[in-house]
Amino acid sequence: MLHDLFPPGIQHALDLAGIFVFATAGALLAVRKNFDVFGIAVLALVTALGGGLFRDLVIGATPAAAFGEPSFFVTPLIAAAIVFFLHPEVQRINRAINVFDAAGLALFCVTGTTKAYEYGLGLTASAALGVATAVGGGVLRDMLVNEVPSLLRDREMYAVPAVVGAAIVALSIAFESLNAFTTGLAIVTTFVLRILAMRYHWRAPLAWNRRSSVAEEP
Repeated sequence: MLHDLFPPGIQHALDLAGIFVFATAGALLAVRKNFDVFGIAVLALVTALGGGLFRDLVIGATPAAAFGEPSFFVTPLIAAAIVFFLHPEVQRINRAINVFDAAGLALFCVTGTTKAYEYGLGLTASAALGVATAVGGGVLRDMLVNEVPSLLRDREMYAVPAVVGAAIVALSIAFESLNAFTTGLAIVTTFVLRILAMRYHWRAPLAWNRRSSVAEEP
């Protein structure tokens, strides 16, 4: 579907940009955890490709894009190498990395939803897989470093914007109105929600009647 809306070269460039940013975020976490060079590379690869790999395995798209397209596999390794040698400089632009991460989240929830639908899934399942594409790599990353996945404690609303973006795409498909405008609307809405959540520290609701002053479990 997206290939009908955007030229293949642009779509490929956007995919690589999202992969690079996610890989950079994963590699930076590895540095903060004092991982060695192999650990940095693994965390970069998992963060960047985990969600898309899960999506392709579920829908039966083989070989998975992560392995069928060499640039998808090489790009996270380049990001890992940059972080390995230049991590102090990369840390200084952490705010910019967060902005690009929001852009990657927005792009991947849309591409994941449309690809799942192209492979025959229903609208609800396609939207769910779109969200998994966007956040799956982060979940695997957090599990590897022995942290509670951010998906389960959605600080600054990481998953919610992806849910909104995937829902917009699914509804557009349902009403046969998926086009460049509605696709762009889904991407922009997801991106803006994520940026606002970071700016104003929004988060998903806690359990009903649970006081916000109660400390979270570690």
